[in-house]
Amino acid sequence: MGKTEAILFAGGEPVSLERIAQVLGVRTPVIENAVSALQEKYNTPHSGVHLLRLGESAQFCTNPAYVQPVRDVLDLKRNTPLSQAAMEVLAVVAYNQPVTKAFVEQVRGVDCSGVISSLMQKDLLEERGRLELPGRPLLYGTTETFLRCFQLASIQDLPAPPQRDEEEPPNQDGQLTL
Repeated sequence: MGKTEAILFAGGEPVSLERIAQVLGVRTPVIENAVSALQEKYNTPHSGVHLLRLGESAQFCTNPAYVQPVRDVLDLKRNTPLSQAAMEVLAVVAYNQPVTKAFVEQVRGVDCSGVISSLMQKDLLEERGRLELPGRPLLYGTTETFLRCFQLASIQDLPAPPQRDEEEPPNQDGQLTL
């Protein structure tokens, strides 16, 4: 467990559990057990660090309760928060990936080129290939950075989307409210 802890601490980025197992000459389940034990050790309310499991990788990070003092001491500038449009695009992509820009635009009803480009620069979205249709449009999906930022182990950990009430009555204009 000590070697796994040292590797994860020194990594700074997510480290593949399979790679740790390979280097240490053990089976991956041994490393998975070590990571679980480390999570029990570190993921407490009073610990300064937490161990995040990100799919088949793991990474040490600051306990969310202590982020602000760490930022203040290290004089870290807070990243600009995501706009409402960026959050909407991320939600559409995350729940439906891989998707084309046209799909996202159809769902949102507005052009999303700039937002998608911005999210790709922030490494929250990535290209996932091309659709086999005329024009071969690009497909987009979320990244490991997205999982880290939202503290998700995998995309399956997203909360269930809210259910729309199909029996919702029309508003006074005769239109359904969304």
